[in-house]
Amino acid sequence: MIRYVLAEDRPFWLRLDRHLAEEGFARKVRDREGYVLLEAGRPAGLLRWNLFWDEIPFCTLLAVAEDRRGQGLGRALLARWESDMAARGHKLVMTSTRADERAQGFYRRMGYRDAGSLLLREAGYEQPAELFFTKELKEK
Repeated sequence: MIRYVLAEDRPFWLRLDRHLAEEGFARKVRDREGYVLLEAGRPAGLLRWNLFWDEIPFCTLLAVAEDRRGQGLGRALLARWESDMAARGHKLVMTSTRADERAQGFYRRMGYRDAGSLLLREAGYEQPAELFFTKELKEK
C-alpha cells in the first residue's frame, strides 16, 4: 500500500531521509508532497517531491529500506507518483541523482531521459556531478 506521508511517519522518514530538516518534513506532510510505501502495515520506502520552477514535479528523494531493496518497491513508489502527477495534469516530471550513484540506471530503465548535469565546486557544496532526468507522462 502506498499513501501520503503522515506525521506519525516521522521516525521512519528521518531515518531514511538524512537531507530533510524537521520543518521540511512538516511541510511535506502538510502539502502532501511525500509518499510512504507500507508492507504488512510497516513502512518500507518513501518518495518526496516538490515543484521545479514552481511547475514541473521533481522527485527529490526515492528511498527504500536497505533490507527491502531489489523487490520492486522503488518502482511502485515512482509509478504511483507519476500516475498522481499525470492525474493532476502534469505532462513532464523530473528527478536527479549523483553521477557516482547507481540510481541513474534505475531511472533510465523507468523511461527517464538524460537532461543535463550540474557540477558544484563551491566550498561546502562540492560533490560529484548531479545528473538530471526527465520523463514525459502519458495523458490520463
